[in-house]
Amino acid sequence: MAEQGRGGTLPPHVTAYPTMALCLFSDEGAEEVARKVSGSLSEFGVWDAGWEPPTSSGITQARRQLGRDVLRETFYRVAEPVATGETRGAWLRGWRLMAIDGFELDVPDSAENAAEFGYAGNDQSRSALPKARVVAVVECGSHAVIDAEVGPWHRSGKTMAAALLPSISTDWLLLGDRGLYSFAVFSAAAHTGAAQCWRAPTQLSLPVLKVLSDGTYLSALVDPALRGWEREEQLRVAKSGAKPDPAAAHVVRVVEYDVPDRDGGEPVCLITTVTDPEAATAAELADAYHRRWEEEPATGRLKTVLRGPGTVLRSKSPDLVHQEIWAHLLVQYAISSLVCQAATGAGIDPDRIGFVRTLNIVRRTATGTAALSP
Repeated sequence: MAEQGRGGTLPPHVTAYPTMALCLFSDEGAEEVARKVSGSLSEFGVWDAGWEPPTSSGITQARRQLGRDVLRETFYRVAEPVATGETRGAWLRGWRLMAIDGFELDVPDSAENAAEFGYAGNDQSRSALPKARVVAVVECGSHAVIDAEVGPWHRSGKTMAAALLPSISTDWLLLGDRGLYSFAVFSAAAHTGAAQCWRAPTQLSLPVLKVLSDGTYLSALVDPALRGWEREEQLRVAKSGAKPDPAAAHVVRVVEYDVPDRDGGEPVCLITTVTDPEAATAAELADAYHRRWEEEPATGRLKTVLRGPGTVLRSKSPDLVHQEIWAHLLVQYAISSLVCQAATGAGIDPDRIGFVRTLNIVRRTATGTAALSP
Protein backbone atom coordinates (compact mmCIF):
# COMPACT_ATOMS: atom_id res chain seq x y z
CA MET A 1 0.00 0.00 0.00
CA ALA A 2 1.35 3.42 -0.93
CA GLU A 3 1.64 6.20 1.62
CA GLN A 4 -0.62 9.22 1.66
CA GLY A 5 1.08 12.57 1.20
CA ARG A 6 0.89 15.53 3.52
CA GLY A 7 -2.47 17.26 3.78
CA GLY A 8 -4.30 14.18 2.53
CA THR A 9 -2.75 14.26 -0.94
CA LEU A 10 -3.32 10.95 -2.75
CA PRO A 11 -0.58 8.89 -4.42
CA PRO A 12 -0.83 9.32 -8.21
CA HIS A 13 -1.83 5.70 -8.94
CA VAL A 14 -4.69 5.97 -6.43
CA THR A 15 -5.94 9.29 -7.79
CA ALA A 16 -7.45 7.67 -10.90
CA TYR A 17 -10.23 6.08 -8.85
CA PRO A 18 -11.58 9.20 -7.11
CA THR A 19 -11.24 11.03 -10.44
CA MET A 20 -13.62 8.54 -12.04
CA ALA A 21 -15.84 8.73 -8.97
CA LEU A 22 -16.16 12.49 -9.52
CA CYS A 23 -17.88 11.58 -12.80
CA LEU A 24 -20.10 9.03 -11.09
CA PHE A 25 -21.24 11.71 -8.62
CA SER A 26 -20.97 14.76 -10.87
CA ASP A 27 -23.24 16.99 -8.77
CA GLU A 28 -21.33 16.52 -5.49
CA GLY A 29 -18.19 18.12 -4.09
CA ALA A 30 -14.82 16.43 -4.38
CA GLU A 31 -14.35 15.84 -0.63
CA GLU A 32 -17.78 14.23 -0.29
CA VAL A 33 -17.14 11.99 -3.28
CA ALA A 34 -13.81 10.82 -1.83
CA ARG A 35 -15.58 9.92 1.43
CA LYS A 36 -18.28 8.01 -0.45
CA VAL A 37 -15.90 5.73 -2.33
CA SER A 38 -13.13 5.23 0.21
CA GLY A 39 -14.83 2.13 1.63
CA SER A 40 -15.07 0.27 -1.66
CA LEU A 41 -11.55 1.32 -2.65
CA SER A 42 -10.27 -0.02 0.68
CA GLU A 43 -11.89 -3.39 -0.02
CA PHE A 44 -10.10 -3.61 -3.34
CA GLY A 45 -6.71 -2.75 -1.88
CA VAL A 46 -6.18 0.73 -3.28
CA TRP A 47 -7.14 2.75 -0.20
CA ASP A 48 -5.77 2.54 3.34
CA ALA A 49 -8.56 2.73 5.89
CA GLY A 50 -6.20 4.76 8.09
CA TRP A 51 -5.82 7.55 5.56
CA GLU A 52 -7.45 10.86 6.33
CA PRO A 53 -10.03 12.02 3.75
CA PRO A 54 -8.33 14.29 1.22
CA THR A 55 -9.39 17.90 1.03
CA SER A 56 -10.72 19.43 -2.16
CA SER A 57 -7.38 21.15 -2.74
CA GLY A 58 -5.58 17.88 -2.03
CA ILE A 59 -7.65 16.11 -4.67
CA THR A 60 -6.93 18.87 -7.19
CA GLN A 61 -3.21 18.67 -6.42
CA ALA A 62 -3.26 14.89 -6.85
CA ARG A 63 -5.14 15.21 -10.15
CA ARG A 64 -2.50 17.64 -11.42
CA GLN A 65 0.20 15.11 -10.58
CA LEU A 66 -1.74 12.42 -12.43
CA GLY A 67 -1.83 14.53 -15.61
CA ARG A 68 -3.94 14.26 -18.74
CA ASP A 69 -2.60 11.03 -20.26
CA VAL A 70 -2.99 8.26 -17.67
CA LEU A 71 -6.77 7.87 -17.96
CA ARG A 72 -6.58 8.20 -21.73
CA GLU A 73 -4.14 5.30 -21.87
CA THR A 74 -6.31 3.35 -19.41
CA PHE A 75 -9.30 3.84 -21.70
CA TYR A 76 -7.34 2.66 -24.73
CA ARG A 77 -6.29 -0.49 -22.87
CA VAL A 78 -9.70 -1.53 -21.55
CA ALA A 79 -12.27 -0.24 -24.05
CA GLU A 80 -13.26 -2.85 -26.62
CA PRO A 81 -16.54 -4.13 -28.07
CA VAL A 82 -18.70 -5.75 -25.42
CA ALA A 83 -21.49 -7.47 -27.35
CA THR A 84 -21.20 -11.19 -28.01
CA GLY A 85 -22.81 -13.16 -30.80
CA GLU A 86 -25.83 -13.62 -28.51
CA THR A 87 -26.37 -9.90 -27.77
CA ARG A 88 -29.61 -8.73 -29.32
CA GLY A 89 -29.57 -5.67 -31.56
CA ALA A 90 -25.78 -5.68 -31.91
CA TRP A 91 -25.45 -7.25 -35.35
CA LEU A 92 -26.60 -7.08 -38.94
CA ARG A 93 -26.05 -10.59 -40.17
CA GLY A 94 -22.28 -11.03 -39.74
CA TRP A 95 -21.44 -7.37 -39.15
CA ARG A 96 -21.01 -5.80 -35.73
CA LEU A 97 -22.95 -2.53 -35.76
CA MET A 98 -20.72 0.41 -34.84
CA ALA A 99 -21.30 4.15 -35.12
CA ILE A 100 -19.05 7.19 -35.26
CA ASP A 101 -20.42 10.40 -33.80
CA GLY A 102 -19.32 13.73 -32.38
CA PHE A 103 -20.42 16.02 -29.58
CA GLU A 104 -19.14 18.96 -27.56
CA LEU A 105 -18.80 19.64 -23.84
CA ASP A 106 -18.84 22.98 -22.03
CA VAL A 107 -15.73 23.63 -19.93
CA PRO A 108 -15.15 26.30 -17.26
CA ASP A 109 -14.39 29.77 -18.60
CA SER A 110 -10.79 30.09 -17.40
CA ALA A 111 -8.09 31.81 -19.43
CA GLU A 112 -6.23 28.51 -19.87
CA ASN A 113 -9.31 26.66 -21.09
CA ALA A 114 -10.23 29.47 -23.46
CA ALA A 115 -6.75 29.40 -24.99
CA GLU A 116 -6.71 25.60 -25.34
CA PHE A 117 -10.27 24.83 -26.44
CA GLY A 118 -11.73 28.05 -27.83
CA TYR A 119 -15.34 29.15 -28.17
CA ALA A 120 -18.02 28.18 -30.64
CA GLY A 121 -19.19 30.90 -33.02
CA ASN A 122 -17.24 34.06 -33.79
CA ASP A 123 -16.22 37.32 -32.14
CA GLN A 124 -19.65 38.85 -32.81
CA SER A 125 -21.64 35.87 -31.52
CA ARG A 126 -19.66 33.33 -29.56
CA SER A 127 -20.64 30.70 -27.02
CA ALA A 128 -20.74 31.68 -23.35
CA LEU A 129 -18.21 28.98 -22.43
CA PRO A 130 -15.23 27.33 -24.11
CA LYS A 131 -16.04 23.96 -25.65
CA ALA A 132 -14.14 20.70 -26.03
CA ARG A 133 -14.95 18.54 -29.05
CA VAL A 134 -15.19 14.76 -28.78
CA VAL A 135 -15.55 12.30 -31.66
CA ALA A 136 -16.28 8.74 -30.56
CA VAL A 137 -16.74 5.24 -31.95
CA VAL A 138 -19.70 3.56 -30.27
CA GLU A 139 -20.89 -0.04 -30.26
CA CYS A 140 -24.58 0.19 -31.17
CA GLY A 141 -25.70 -2.91 -29.27
CA SER A 142 -24.16 -1.95 -25.93
CA HIS A 143 -23.91 1.85 -26.45
CA ALA A 144 -20.36 1.56 -25.08
CA VAL A 145 -17.81 4.07 -26.37
CA ILE A 146 -14.81 2.01 -27.47
CA ASP A 147 -12.60 4.69 -29.02
CA ALA A 148 -12.47 8.49 -28.96
CA GLU A 149 -10.56 11.62 -29.89
CA VAL A 150 -10.66 14.72 -27.65
CA GLY A 151 -9.69 18.13 -28.93
CA PRO A 152 -10.48 21.84 -29.10
CA TRP A 153 -13.64 23.25 -30.61
CA HIS A 154 -11.86 24.56 -33.70
CA ARG A 155 -10.46 21.15 -34.65
CA SER A 156 -12.52 19.64 -37.46
CA GLY A 157 -14.74 16.75 -36.48
CA LYS A 158 -13.92 15.12 -39.82
CA THR A 159 -10.19 15.31 -39.06
CA MET A 160 -10.81 13.77 -35.65
CA ALA A 161 -12.96 11.03 -37.21
CA ALA A 162 -10.17 10.16 -39.64
CA ALA A 163 -7.78 9.71 -36.70
CA LEU A 164 -10.04 6.97 -35.29
CA LEU A 165 -10.29 4.87 -38.43
CA PRO A 166 -7.15 2.74 -37.91
CA SER A 167 -8.91 1.08 -34.95
CA ILE A 168 -11.90 -0.26 -36.89
CA SER A 169 -12.21 -3.96 -37.77
CA THR A 170 -13.15 -5.79 -40.93
CA ASP A 171 -16.24 -7.37 -39.34
CA TRP A 172 -17.81 -3.97 -38.56
CA LEU A 173 -20.57 -2.11 -40.33
CA LEU A 174 -19.56 1.46 -39.54
CA LEU A 175 -22.52 3.86 -39.40
CA GLY A 176 -21.91 7.58 -39.81
CA ASP A 177 -23.95 10.76 -40.01
CA ARG A 178 -23.56 13.31 -42.79
CA GLY A 179 -21.92 15.83 -40.46
CA LEU A 180 -18.77 13.69 -40.29
CA TYR A 181 -18.81 12.48 -43.89
CA SER A 182 -16.08 13.45 -46.32
CA PHE A 183 -14.55 11.63 -49.27
CA ALA A 184 -11.26 11.42 -47.34
CA VAL A 185 -12.93 9.86 -44.28
CA PHE A 186 -14.93 7.42 -46.42
CA SER A 187 -11.79 6.42 -48.34
CA ALA A 188 -9.76 5.89 -45.20
CA ALA A 189 -12.49 3.71 -43.71
CA ALA A 190 -12.83 1.74 -46.95
CA HIS A 191 -9.09 1.03 -46.83
CA THR A 192 -9.60 -0.93 -43.57
CA GLY A 193 -11.94 -3.43 -45.21
CA ALA A 194 -14.86 -2.63 -42.91
CA ALA A 195 -18.34 -2.18 -44.39
CA GLN A 196 -19.78 1.34 -44.20
CA CYS A 197 -23.18 3.01 -44.22
CA TRP A 198 -23.37 6.82 -44.07
CA ARG A 199 -26.15 9.30 -44.40
CA ALA A 200 -25.27 11.32 -47.48
CA PRO A 201 -24.89 15.10 -47.28
CA THR A 202 -27.71 16.90 -49.08
CA GLN A 203 -25.49 18.35 -51.82
CA LEU A 204 -23.53 15.15 -52.53
CA SER A 205 -23.70 14.21 -56.22
CA LEU A 206 -24.85 10.59 -56.64
CA PRO A 207 -25.25 9.77 -60.35
CA VAL A 208 -27.23 6.61 -61.11
CA LEU A 209 -24.95 3.94 -62.56
CA LYS A 210 -27.28 0.94 -62.27
CA VAL A 211 -30.71 0.38 -60.73
CA LEU A 212 -30.79 -2.79 -58.63
CA SER A 213 -33.59 -5.33 -58.24
CA ASP A 214 -34.78 -3.91 -54.90
CA GLY A 215 -35.06 -0.32 -56.16
CA THR A 216 -31.76 0.83 -54.68
CA TYR A 217 -29.07 1.86 -57.12
CA LEU A 218 -25.33 1.90 -57.62
CA SER A 219 -23.49 5.20 -57.74
CA ALA A 220 -19.93 6.44 -57.42
CA LEU A 221 -18.25 8.73 -54.93
CA VAL A 222 -15.55 10.66 -56.75
CA ASP A 223 -12.76 12.65 -55.14
CA PRO A 224 -14.05 16.24 -55.25
CA ALA A 225 -10.58 17.38 -56.29
CA LEU A 226 -11.18 15.68 -59.65
CA ARG A 227 -13.06 17.84 -62.14
CA GLY A 228 -14.06 17.72 -65.78
CA TRP A 229 -12.73 14.83 -67.83
CA GLU A 230 -10.96 13.28 -64.81
CA ARG A 231 -14.23 12.97 -62.93
CA GLU A 232 -16.04 11.67 -66.02
CA GLU A 233 -13.35 9.04 -66.51
CA GLN A 234 -13.87 7.71 -62.98
CA LEU A 235 -17.63 7.55 -63.56
CA ARG A 236 -17.08 5.73 -66.85
CA VAL A 237 -14.88 3.12 -65.17
CA ALA A 238 -17.40 2.63 -62.36
CA LYS A 239 -20.31 2.30 -64.78
CA SER A 240 -18.45 -0.33 -66.81
CA GLY A 241 -18.36 -2.60 -63.78
CA ALA A 242 -14.63 -2.27 -63.28
CA LYS A 243 -13.25 -1.25 -59.89
CA PRO A 244 -12.10 2.38 -59.83
CA ASP A 245 -8.82 3.47 -58.30
CA PRO A 246 -9.77 3.65 -54.58
CA ALA A 247 -7.76 6.85 -54.24
CA ALA A 248 -10.08 8.47 -56.78
CA ALA A 249 -13.52 6.88 -56.52
CA HIS A 250 -15.70 4.28 -54.77
CA VAL A 251 -18.75 2.42 -56.02
CA VAL A 252 -21.57 2.60 -53.47
CA ARG A 253 -25.17 1.53 -53.16
CA VAL A 254 -27.72 4.25 -52.51
CA VAL A 255 -30.72 3.57 -50.27
CA GLU A 256 -33.42 6.27 -50.18
CA TYR A 257 -36.52 6.27 -47.98
CA ASP A 258 -38.91 8.46 -46.02
CA VAL A 259 -39.48 8.41 -42.27
CA PRO A 260 -43.19 8.94 -41.46
CA ASP A 261 -44.03 11.79 -39.07
CA ARG A 262 -40.42 12.95 -38.98
CA ASP A 263 -39.88 16.70 -38.51
CA GLY A 264 -38.92 18.41 -41.74
CA GLY A 265 -40.04 15.54 -43.92
CA GLU A 266 -36.65 15.32 -45.65
CA PRO A 267 -35.99 11.90 -47.23
CA VAL A 268 -33.08 9.92 -45.85
CA CYS A 269 -30.35 8.97 -48.31
CA LEU A 270 -27.82 6.34 -47.25
CA ILE A 271 -24.62 5.41 -49.08
CA THR A 272 -23.13 2.02 -48.33
CA THR A 273 -20.32 -0.24 -49.44
CA VAL A 274 -22.74 -3.19 -49.14
CA THR A 275 -23.59 -3.18 -52.83
CA ASP A 276 -25.33 -6.58 -53.04
CA PRO A 277 -29.03 -6.44 -51.99
CA GLU A 278 -28.82 -10.10 -50.97
CA ALA A 279 -26.05 -9.32 -48.48
CA ALA A 280 -28.26 -6.75 -46.70
CA THR A 281 -31.69 -5.50 -47.69
CA ALA A 282 -32.55 -1.82 -47.86
CA ALA A 283 -34.82 -2.27 -44.83
CA GLU A 284 -32.02 -3.89 -42.83
CA LEU A 285 -29.62 -1.06 -43.64
CA ALA A 286 -32.21 1.58 -42.75
CA ASP A 287 -32.94 -0.16 -39.46
CA ALA A 288 -29.22 -0.42 -38.69
CA TYR A 289 -28.68 3.27 -39.39
CA HIS A 290 -31.54 4.30 -37.16
CA ARG A 291 -30.14 2.31 -34.24
CA ARG A 292 -27.91 5.35 -33.84
CA TRP A 293 -30.98 7.32 -32.77
CA GLU A 294 -32.27 4.92 -30.15
CA GLU A 295 -33.31 6.03 -26.70
CA GLU A 296 -30.37 6.75 -24.35
CA PRO A 297 -27.60 6.86 -26.97
CA ALA A 298 -24.02 6.73 -25.81
CA THR A 299 -23.32 10.45 -26.10
CA GLY A 300 -26.56 11.27 -24.32
CA ARG A 301 -25.59 8.98 -21.46
CA LEU A 302 -22.40 10.95 -20.97
CA LYS A 303 -23.71 14.47 -21.58
CA THR A 304 -27.07 14.42 -19.81
CA VAL A 305 -27.09 11.40 -17.48
CA LEU A 306 -23.57 11.12 -16.06
CA ARG A 307 -22.62 14.79 -16.28
CA GLY A 308 -26.14 16.17 -15.90
CA PRO A 309 -28.06 18.34 -18.39
CA GLY A 310 -26.49 21.76 -18.79
CA THR A 311 -23.70 20.93 -16.35
CA VAL A 312 -20.22 22.33 -17.02
CA LEU A 313 -17.17 20.15 -16.45
CA ARG A 314 -15.34 20.77 -13.15
CA SER A 315 -11.82 21.32 -14.41
CA LYS A 316 -10.36 24.80 -14.83
CA SER A 317 -7.15 23.78 -16.61
CA PRO A 318 -6.74 21.96 -19.96
CA ASP A 319 -4.83 18.99 -18.53
CA LEU A 320 -7.58 18.35 -16.01
CA VAL A 321 -10.31 18.87 -18.62
CA HIS A 322 -8.76 16.13 -20.76
CA GLN A 323 -8.38 13.94 -17.69
CA GLU A 324 -12.02 14.50 -16.70
CA ILE A 325 -13.34 13.69 -20.17
CA TRP A 326 -11.43 10.41 -20.27
CA ALA A 327 -12.73 9.61 -16.79
CA HIS A 328 -16.29 10.17 -18.04
CA LEU A 329 -15.63 7.90 -21.01
CA LEU A 330 -14.28 5.18 -18.72
CA VAL A 331 -17.32 5.36 -16.43
CA GLN A 332 -19.70 5.35 -19.40
CA TYR A 333 -17.91 2.33 -20.82
CA ALA A 334 -17.98 0.44 -17.52
CA ILE A 335 -21.70 0.97 -16.91
CA SER A 336 -22.63 0.22 -20.53
CA SER A 337 -20.59 -2.99 -20.29
CA LEU A 338 -22.47 -4.04 -17.15
CA VAL A 339 -25.80 -3.40 -18.84
CA CYS A 340 -24.81 -5.32 -21.96
CA GLN A 341 -23.43 -8.30 -20.07
CA ALA A 342 -26.53 -8.54 -17.88
CA ALA A 343 -28.88 -8.25 -20.86
CA THR A 344 -26.97 -10.81 -22.91
CA GLY A 345 -27.06 -13.26 -20.02
CA ALA A 346 -30.82 -12.75 -19.68
CA GLY A 347 -31.41 -13.06 -23.42
CA ILE A 348 -32.90 -9.58 -23.80
CA ASP A 349 -31.97 -6.45 -25.73
CA PRO A 350 -29.65 -4.18 -23.66
CA ASP A 351 -32.04 -1.30 -24.38
CA ARG A 352 -34.55 -2.98 -22.05
CA ILE A 353 -32.25 -2.32 -19.07
CA GLY A 354 -32.31 1.36 -18.17
CA PHE A 355 -28.96 3.12 -18.00
CA VAL A 356 -30.24 5.56 -15.35
CA ARG A 357 -31.45 2.74 -13.13
CA THR A 358 -28.12 0.95 -13.47
CA LEU A 359 -26.25 4.18 -12.74
CA ASN A 360 -28.26 4.67 -9.54
CA ILE A 361 -27.51 1.11 -8.42
CA VAL A 362 -23.79 1.65 -9.05
CA ARG A 363 -23.90 4.92 -7.12
CA ARG A 364 -25.59 3.25 -4.16
CA THR A 365 -23.09 0.40 -4.05
CA ALA A 366 -20.01 2.55 -4.61
CA THR A 367 -19.85 3.38 -0.91
CA GLY A 368 -18.35 0.02 0.00
CA THR A 369 -20.81 -2.77 -0.71
CA ALA A 370 -20.13 -3.22 -4.43
CA ALA A 371 -19.11 -6.71 -5.44
CA LEU A 372 -17.45 -5.42 -8.58
CA SER A 373 -13.89 -4.28 -9.10
CA PRO A 374 -13.61 -0.48 -9.41
